[in-house]
Amino acid sequence: MYQQIKEYIKEQIQSGELRLGDLVFSEKELMEKFHVSQITTKNALNGLAEEGIVERIRGKGTFVAESDFLKESNPSVMSPEDYSNGIVGLILPSMKTKIEQELVNYIELYASKYKYNLMVKITRESQFEESNAIKTFKELGVKGLIIFPTEKEVYNESILRLSLDKFPFVLIDRYLENIRTYSVSSENEKGTVEVISYLIRKGHQNIGLISPLITNTVTIERSIGFEQAFLKNDLVVNKNLWLLLNFNKISIEETPLLIKRFLMSNPDITALFIMNAELARYTNIAVERIKKEFSREIEIISFDYSGIEGVSYIQQDIEECSKQTIELLQEQLTGDYRPRRVFVPVKFINELF
Repeated sequence: MYQQIKEYIKEQIQSGELRLGDLVFSEKELMEKFHVSQITTKNALNGLAEEGIVERIRGKGTFVAESDFLKESNPSVMSPEDYSNGIVGLILPSMKTKIEQELVNYIELYASKYKYNLMVKITRESQFEESNAIKTFKELGVKGLIIFPTEKEVYNESILRLSLDKFPFVLIDRYLENIRTYSVSSENEKGTVEVISYLIRKGHQNIGLISPLITNTVTIERSIGFEQAFLKNDLVVNKNLWLLLNFNKISIEETPLLIKRFLMSNPDITALFIMNAELARYTNIAVERIKKEFSREIEIISFDYSGIEGVSYIQQDIEECSKQTIELLQEQLTGDYRPRRVFVPVKFINELF
């Protein structure tokens, strides 16, 4: 009888009813099903365990194990080694923006195509947490890292160390100036030149800029693009029309008031370029208040979609950025080390047409 029970369980595995890791019938369930004693069912399960077909764990039960029998019975069943090339770590400053959410979605998609599992850590804009995430991922044995750096004036020493050690990693959105690393970012400068030139062609000359402190490659490139557009049109940039905000001071409670105060003190401003979607939302609140109180019209264009109807924006191709990031990481993991910066084109979305 115990041989019949063994054959029955094997048939369940062959048919796919029981798959890798599934819980097998208990001794009691088999006793009731076959009307036999517990010693018989115990011998059957122990026999399968000796053949490596199942694994018995005290206090938890009997489970279908990874075995030659399983692979021969169901060729579609693969071991973790068969379907995964390992883990890739993704480090993000937050998950609150649409851009960051899209990055996770598309990076996971393209990582899967190379058979990598993705593990995510959020730093909450802390360089300490960023360093801790890098250390943790390395201890876990990740194959490589994708890092969206925090908004700080200087780069984390842990990231610099990765570069010196030639550990496989790619920076996304930003890059290390004067240091040879792999990075993927959007064409920030070209995109900004396009939209500022568009505003100038419309007759705007007193164009304001609202931005976080210009401390990283993203804000630097966008501010350079702003200036380049003026230079190409033989106009002088008035940086008195730039409002630069401390990262720690940006909030829905405080920022709209600061922007309104700035606009009231600069009545000649007729258009605004906003560095990111969050600031665009706060700017729109201030502009709407000024429009209501003083009937003053101010055109807004932002980098990234703010979710506000009528506000034009520069659209980043997050899917292409993610694809390029995974391909650069895969290049390093296959032994080809050629650090470089990749810039992905952006698109101007004009909401006024």
